[in-house]
Amino acid sequence: MSVVSAILFDKDGTIIDFSASWMPAIYQAANEFASGNSLDIAKLLAVSGVDQASGKVLSGSLLAAASNQEIAECWADTLNITLDDQLSAQMNATFAYHNANSSVPVTDLKVLFTQLKSLGIKIGVATSDSQQGAEATLRAAGVLELMDFVSGFDSGYGIKPQAGMVDAFCQQHQLDKESLMVVGDNTHDLHMARNAKAKYAVGVLTGTSNKEDLAEADYVLDSIADIPALVKSLT
Repeated sequence: MSVVSAILFDKDGTIIDFSASWMPAIYQAANEFASGNSLDIAKLLAVSGVDQASGKVLSGSLLAAASNQEIAECWADTLNITLDDQLSAQMNATFAYHNANSSVPVTDLKVLFTQLKSLGIKIGVATSDSQQGAEATLRAAGVLELMDFVSGFDSGYGIKPQAGMVDAFCQQHQLDKESLMVVGDNTHDLHMARNAKAKYAVGVLTGTSNKEDLAEADYVLDSIADIPALVKSLT
């Protein structure tokens, strides 16, 4: 039996390719938030972490790690407008639409998750996106039914890097943190793992971070496709 009994995955940049999946959503959300004003759109993208030269999201930036609500609050402050429920709901709806229609998995998730579950491993997803967005992504990939736990920033367990989502996963399934692995592409994910006292904090390079950014991880992998080999090496 594997020494790993459960794995909690981040979503964006971890089970889905960040740039391929999220840049269209980010540009649309900024356009809607700024009512199509090109100067304001540029301000929103810059202040939240889009590098003007490369068009990519910077590691450790708001867009790389923050919740939808935190992004909306930053954008409202930048434009000096009031953040109301309508603006927040519009952002969540835009992100949820792209989760369902333009997410690009980093590998065959059904094959990967089925393989892990055959080893008796519980599987969860903890994201700074909404729970609705997470479920839309997993449903589109055909793996929602394989999940033992799904949590977003609005699920009531707190936000990253707090330990709440990890704690909830463990409490719901009576998991021993000494056999728990947390996998993500950002330091927020690693800090969440540490704050929750998970045994393994694993970084992957399919998001906004490079190896140097993830140096504090126990292991850094090219992608989650390498997780089964890592798990087997720990047995």
